[in-house]
Amino acid sequence: MSDTSIGHGEGNTLFPLVLSIVAAAATGVLWAYANPIQLVPGVIQWRIFAFLPPLVGILLGWKSGFICGYLGTIIWSLLAGTFIPMHSLVVDGVMVGLTGLVPALIFNPATTTFNRFALLKIAAVCLIVGLVMVAAVSASLAYLGIFPYWWAVFYLGLSDIVPMLIGTPLLVVPALNILKSAHPAGFTRF
Repeated sequence: MSDTSIGHGEGNTLFPLVLSIVAAAATGVLWAYANPIQLVPGVIQWRIFAFLPPLVGILLGWKSGFICGYLGTIIWSLLAGTFIPMHSLVVDGVMVGLTGLVPALIFNPATTTFNRFALLKIAAVCLIVGLVMVAAVSASLAYLGIFPYWWAVFYLGLSDIVPMLIGTPLLVVPALNILKSAHPAGFTRF
């Protein structure tokens, strides 16, 4: 088994590619319509599914994680009516994509034992990449005159970082078990 495969398979990248696109669509829809807790009513919701890009990245590979975060952001912004071309396509999309890419570069299910220490490391990586994402997105929003920088940092941090810190390490092992049972032949991460 290569260091990039899950299970016994070699070379099947279609499965993670298709699954990452499906996860991106689900991410965008969930972010637009399944955030019941309003941090700033009508503006910022607690994004309880913010863990999806890093989770998808760890399970399916760095490209898959980036696709999930980037396309999820574009889909969400279009559905929520908050699409701003330069912000959404460049800053927000890329930075949220990185929340899926970076953890996947560090954690590979083929080489990582997901014990408590690894799960704490996943949370720490999500915190760091989340802080970088929030800082960049907040700077873009402040530059565009939409929100003051520190106001955006606080509320976007609550919105995105907290769910990544909790959801990603909590769900990585059960999700990996589901993937292994759904695709017993294995697949190569994308």
